[in-house]
Amino acid sequence: MASAKTVPVSPLAPTHQPDLPTIAGVGLATAQAGIRYSGRTDVLYVALAEGTEAAGVFTRSRCPSAPVDWCRHALGSTGARALVVNSGNANAFTGARGREAVELTAAIAARAADCAPEAVFIASTGVIGEPLDATKFEGVLADCAARTDGGPTAWSAAAQAIMTTDTFPKLATRRASIDGTAVTLNGIAKGAGMIAPDMATMLSFAFTDAALPQAVLQDLLSAGTAKSFNCVTVDGDTSTSDTLMLFATGAAGNAAITDAADPRLADFRDKLDDLLVELAQLVAKDGEGARKFVTVRVEGATSDASAHRIAMSIANSPLVKTAVAGEDANWGRVVMAVGKAGEPADRDRLAIWFGDVRVAREGARDPDYSEDAASAVMRESDIEIRVELGLGEGAARVWTCDLTQGYIAINGDYRS
Repeated sequence: MASAKTVPVSPLAPTHQPDLPTIAGVGLATAQAGIRYSGRTDVLYVALAEGTEAAGVFTRSRCPSAPVDWCRHALGSTGARALVVNSGNANAFTGARGREAVELTAAIAARAADCAPEAVFIASTGVIGEPLDATKFEGVLADCAARTDGGPTAWSAAAQAIMTTDTFPKLATRRASIDGTAVTLNGIAKGAGMIAPDMATMLSFAFTDAALPQAVLQDLLSAGTAKSFNCVTVDGDTSTSDTLMLFATGAAGNAAITDAADPRLADFRDKLDDLLVELAQLVAKDGEGARKFVTVRVEGATSDASAHRIAMSIANSPLVKTAVAGEDANWGRVVMAVGKAGEPADRDRLAIWFGDVRVAREGARDPDYSEDAASAVMRESDIEIRVELGLGEGAARVWTCDLTQGYIAINGDYRS
């Protein structure tokens, strides 16, 4: 069994972790099941009150994990009573044994939660291609169900239990109002490598005491994902296991709402979007080996979709990312990434900024270009690259990190 490796905490990690408040109807517990690691927690069990609704957005990989298939099937069927997450093994590309492991996990959790297996949601993260021994959950989940807690310590422990190569736990919380009723939103996430969510190895779970039907939750989550997790990339590789879920216990007792466009949901929608953005940014800030956090903005495209594709081309370019790592204001690599995106672009209208320093315009180096000023921007830990295409009103922004030797070191011996 592999020991959990100690790696330096990302220099981009927050200096303070938030204390997440209790959410009525949500109880958490963690345990050591010995899935792959020794000496650390690797299982999260979440108990959900009867009547909890669930929404989910999952990887678009054509090789999804067995837990992703299970969750897709279970979504919207009988509500949600439990969530089980394990780290160390993704239970992906494991064939019939993987499906059997999910079914056994759901059965064990269902006994612990006293519910139907279809009301159990499952997520796994870690090594791909190795069978998961679900018998290790026997006794462990029942013990977790007997000692669930909803306080700040439990939320922090939950975020730590789902980590793999992450260097810090990722948590966020928000307060919102629905038609005058106060509601709470908490979220946790994991992810550091194999990050280019297209769904929506990345997992994130958000919880609220708001009372909202499944269809409304799903609309809100799908829309929020487009502005958050689908705008983050570490290495351009979409995991087999990407899972983002939102659970609503209904304990707040707010007024009934049946339409996601209801104006009474405006504040809740904004706070949910904001929470998802924070979690997505934390994933980018914990990119494997990352030393710099990068925001890429593209403006003046023919459409928002075109701007997004160009922004992702820049953010996923190894040449751009290594230039950032080397603190090299090499705007030629940004030009390359724009050009290769396959989207409408006019070389002679293009303008590029590093921070507030314009380095190129109208198809050439800016006449007022200052190498010193641009290099000063690149020495910062938080960098913005902005591109103006001059073709229309389309705009997008995505987040990424630099590409360092640390990424190679982490992934070169990931299974060892």
